[in-house]
Amino acid sequence: MADGSAAAQGHSSVERFFQFSLLGLVTSGYLAVAGSGYLDAPTLLLTAAGLLVRALMIAGVLRIRISESATTLLAISYIAFFVLDYALLSRDFLTATVHLLFFLAVTKVLTAKTNRDYLYTAAIAFLELMAAAILSVDLNFFLFLALYLLFAMGALTSGEIFRSLQRSPATARTSLRYFAPRLALLSTFAVTGILAITGLLFFLLPRTAEAAFSRLISHNLYLPGFSNQVTLGQIGEIKSTSRPVMHVGVFSQEVLPGLKWRGGALTVFDGKGWSNPHPHEEPIPVENGEARLAPAGFLPSGRRINYHVQLNAVTTDTLFFAGSPARVNLRQLSIIRNETGSYRLTRVPPEGFSYDAYSLVDGPPETAAPLQPAPVLPPDVRRQYLQLPPLDVRIPKLADFFAEGAITDLERARAVERHLRHDYGYTLEMPDHDVGDPLAWFLFTRRKGYCEYFASAMTVMLRSLGIPARLATGFQSGVYNPITDLWLVRASDAHTWVEAWMPEHGWATFDPTPPDPYGQGFAMLTKLGLYVDAAQTFWQDWVVSYDVRRQGTLSYRVEQGGRKLGIRWFDSLAGAGVDWPALALAWFRHHGLGMVLLVGAALAGWLLWPRVMRLARHRIGARRVRRGTAAAGDATLLYDRMLACLGRRGYQKPAWFTPAEFAASLPGTELGVAVRRFTLTYNQWRFGGRTEVARQLSELLESVEQQRG
Repeated sequence: MADGSAAAQGHSSVERFFQFSLLGLVTSGYLAVAGSGYLDAPTLLLTAAGLLVRALMIAGVLRIRISESATTLLAISYIAFFVLDYALLSRDFLTATVHLLFFLAVTKVLTAKTNRDYLYTAAIAFLELMAAAILSVDLNFFLFLALYLLFAMGALTSGEIFRSLQRSPATARTSLRYFAPRLALLSTFAVTGILAITGLLFFLLPRTAEAAFSRLISHNLYLPGFSNQVTLGQIGEIKSTSRPVMHVGVFSQEVLPGLKWRGGALTVFDGKGWSNPHPHEEPIPVENGEARLAPAGFLPSGRRINYHVQLNAVTTDTLFFAGSPARVNLRQLSIIRNETGSYRLTRVPPEGFSYDAYSLVDGPPETAAPLQPAPVLPPDVRRQYLQLPPLDVRIPKLADFFAEGAITDLERARAVERHLRHDYGYTLEMPDHDVGDPLAWFLFTRRKGYCEYFASAMTVMLRSLGIPARLATGFQSGVYNPITDLWLVRASDAHTWVEAWMPEHGWATFDPTPPDPYGQGFAMLTKLGLYVDAAQTFWQDWVVSYDVRRQGTLSYRVEQGGRKLGIRWFDSLAGAGVDWPALALAWFRHHGLGMVLLVGAALAGWLLWPRVMRLARHRIGARRVRRGTAAAGDATLLYDRMLACLGRRGYQKPAWFTPAEFAASLPGTELGVAVRRFTLTYNQWRFGGRTEVARQLSELLESVEQQRG
């Protein structure tokens, strides 16, 4: 009875481990797709709820049974919902198909009972992982892939053990006690070994990100991006996500706070949004990888910086610059410039596109020296930057009130900027209803908003005061990451500001948006985010973009590390006339003693490890016997100890003898009688399930060891 109970408990442990491993497969695939940012909120929540319910069912907390007829009815119902989803909700075949995939995943997870159901569940988990591989090349995909491999190893091994237990009633050699942690540890070691070996091979094979991934991966970051038209509220949508947009390395000894990465400028306002309907553009040739953006000999006073920009999965052809760019180095045939001083590529660049730039960082007009010769704004261009749609009559009056007492254009612009920064509040909350005049609603009703409202209000009010102005779009400077020595610019750093024409200075930058009172967040989370970004940067540089150049860098670092240890790898490989005996002798003199000690320790460990482990198992088994908590597998440990005792006396058990046959073959001495009594008790415990004789078997073993022959 006790034997049957123990066996049932062992089978239940194996089955539960298999069920959790299979659930882990689906969960890791789900997390990999969720990490790509492709899933919508309802799919994320419903799938997570289904996986949680299944986990509670496996743990025995919930007892829910879904009949086959109910499952069939759900599947038939979803056929109609799929058509509805494709036609009205998602309006995209791929999105509707992803919804179908996760519906099938949750349905199979909740209703799986047979081996065929388990096979379908594993197949769905594999499809999830393949979908994630197409949608994302981020570091989180690698982490979820490792998690998937871990659960796959656990599911395959435990599934095979569970299947063999169902098919055959044979007694296991060792107890199923602690089965789950032992198999989990074994799976972890196996997956770690797989990743280590494949990682070494991975870095030996040069490749490029575009060749490896561009045919499979969408570059869409699901952001509105930058175009020649922006509606009020669009930048606010971008700021709702914290995905990295670009990393910038600034080569400057001094800290330059408040940099803005300008992407474009918009000129025409229709009351609800800004646009450049017919921009005048001209191509700028790129010669030997470099394009000159400033006129020859144009070197006004001010700070100059060199910087390197790497874009991260932004669907835009816009180039982002700090200040006034003078030249840029990039792998393109030409770039396009329009009349607002904005630059773009001729096509959307591939993943990981980067460029180097040299810019003049303009100071505020109050401290900057006037330009020589003084810039002139042509009358037709001036009229373009003074264009206004029909406005609420209160807006020009408010502009006059803000600028009251100011004399120059610069003073009026600063007065409007100052009032907006101090009299209005910052918020990222979207309006809960459509408004006919969003600018008047912001200025006179809500009195709070995000950067687009502030920049639009200042631009419109400056134009009503007769000052040419336009709306600039781009990103704030971002956060400096000391781990990578790069500036991290996220989508949440998207920003709009104002450029106004100042006599003798040209276009000057103004920013009427007050600081975000909740922008800093928790210091611990911010620091953790920098470590995560550093890991992502390593992944992009050394995995996704790993090519021959990176391989050369890695080889150089290996060579430098070898030189520190006295090893000259490449000298040995390249030198035809190397004095190998002298080189080996010099190396042995320097490192020989340490190497001999290391090899000796490894050899001693290899020879002694089996004996140490065997003694440890015997001691642990004997301790369990004395405590009365012995399992069936502990009987084997005691029997092996008895055989070792007999071996020292010259009796060796043939491999084809059963324990009873071997005991019967011994002579009728006191030792033979003691061995037969030990063997009888051993069989009762090992194969009869009578664990209560464990203490008696231990005492009989002591009797055998005390016999002399």
